[in-house]
Amino acid sequence: MNDFISQLKKKIIKTLDLEDIKPEDIGEDDRLIGGDLGLDSIDALELVMMIESDYGVKIDNKELGEKVFSSIKALAQYITKCRPELAS
Repeated sequence: MNDFISQLKKKIIKTLDLEDIKPEDIGEDDRLIGGDLGLDSIDALELVMMIESDYGVKIDNKELGEKVFSSIKALAQYITKCRPELAS
């Protein structure tokens, strides 16, 4: 799971063009949207599109989005729950 979380951090940084952020700057339990990273609802939409495109996993309502984007760890757990083969 740690490898997947690391991969996910890199994808988030690349997708959102976060030039001053390194993967190690994102804590596993740090809030993604509305947290210290400064991500907003537009960033969330970009992440939803990236997750659907890269992993084939949908985040199709606000309630699910709030839960899934509560942290990088929660996001990774949701994706691997939907696509267990990614966890290995």
